Amino acid sequence: MTAPGDEQQGMEAALADIGERLNRGEPEALEDAYRTLGPLVMSYLGRYVPQPDIQDVMQRVFYELWRVHERFDPQQSLRAWTLGIARKRAIDHLRKRRDVVVPLDSMREITGDDGREIAERLVWADEVRAALDQLPDVQREVIELAYFESYTQTEISAALDVPLGTVKTRTARGLQRLAGLLESTRGR
Repeated sequence: MTAPGDEQQGMEAALADIGERLNRGEPEALEDAYRTLGPLVMSYLGRYVPQPDIQDVMQRVFYELWRVHERFDPQQSLRAWTLGIARKRAIDHLRKRRDVVVPLDSMREITGDDGREIAERLVWADEVRAALDQLPDVQREVIELAYFESYTQTEISAALDVPLGTVKTRTARGLQRLAGLLESTRGR
């Protein structure tokens, strides 16, 4: 019987080997990465992407993994790098799907006869989204993960493979810039 720690070490060693081969451009390494990390990526995407779209997004994740394989540093975690790509592709997918048409009757059910408050919130949400889109990618990314995905700063650090201090700095600067953008929007 194998101890759980031994099993984990074996998995990490296998992923390290796959990462090195992937970095060298060996096509079989992509197959091994898909076989090894596919269930984890699918589970991760299942938390954010609608069920019918998971396979499409997953294909994009592994396509990108192959497309940028030479950028992977074999000294880093292949799991974290792959999940970072998965997170970015999930966010891209959700951004594309965010313009959802809602029938007016169903809006009336939600808002009642006087929907001004809800309408104001929707306008505010659009202004926030527009301001977020103006932030540098690195700042927007940490803010979206923290506030929309409920990641802790430690989780963001691991997912992006950056130091915790960098996450804190990006968050603080991003929020400061976001506040300025929203203030100028409201001041018009």
